[in-house]
Amino acid sequence: MPDAVMHLAAESHVDRSIDTPSVFIQSNIVGTYEILEASKKYWEYRGKPESFRFHHISTDEVYGSLGKTGLFTESTPYDPKSPYSASKASSDHLVRAWHETYGLPVIITNCSNNYGPFHFPEKLIPVVILNAISGKQIPIYGKGDNIRDWLYVEDHADALLTVIMNGEIGKTYNIGGENEVTNLDLVNKICALLDELLPQEKPYADQITFVTDRPGHDQRYAIDPSRIRNELNWRPSVTLDEGLRKTVLWYLENRDWWKALQSRDGVGARLGKIK
Repeated sequence: MPDAVMHLAAESHVDRSIDTPSVFIQSNIVGTYEILEASKKYWEYRGKPESFRFHHISTDEVYGSLGKTGLFTESTPYDPKSPYSASKASSDHLVRAWHETYGLPVIITNCSNNYGPFHFPEKLIPVVILNAISGKQIPIYGKGDNIRDWLYVEDHADALLTVIMNGEIGKTYNIGGENEVTNLDLVNKICALLDELLPQEKPYADQITFVTDRPGHDQRYAIDPSRIRNELNWRPSVTLDEGLRKTVLWYLENRDWWKALQSRDGVGARLGKIK
């Protein structure tokens, strides 16, 4: 019998949420409700054990956008800007409500951008790698000056285990990678790695192309990880340069995995354009 439920399932691609918001409402809001109800019934059936945990995994995008300074804390007001982040904010509120109303023992974590092996090839980092080695244009929204904090996926998994085992019921923990970088600088780092690992006649950065920005594109995300660091003694172990090298090598060595996904709807196509 399970001791905990970790709810990671979600539609997570902002561009897709612009095109088909109803899918995000169904998966992220209604889906979370269904899992909460099933978990509550199980918890009640087991006699409401104190050891049970419902761990809801969310995103820093629920907080909206930062300017040049500042960091998201667990008390930052919610200010979602896209259908995706609004649906995740809604799911966070549902989880808190099930805790306050029914006593379900919950914990919420809000993480920064994940990356690493098995990242679905419609997200920024795999798009850059796969377009680069295929000789295609590498698209960058706007001026490429949007800033994200990047969290290596294995670090995130380690943080989730730390929280579910040692976190305090009813609390939220922000999980950051402590790796802030502009999109343009990120793409240039990937291109430089490819120049080293899979050299071609011209630098891969020559394939960079600036495209029309995404509607409602948040300028900057950055997490203050003080709570998880101070209370649970956790911090990321993988730097951005280390994680990017691991990620690029993985995609170069696992072509069969991502080639099988190239025919999936939306992969390799520009999504999220308002006509």
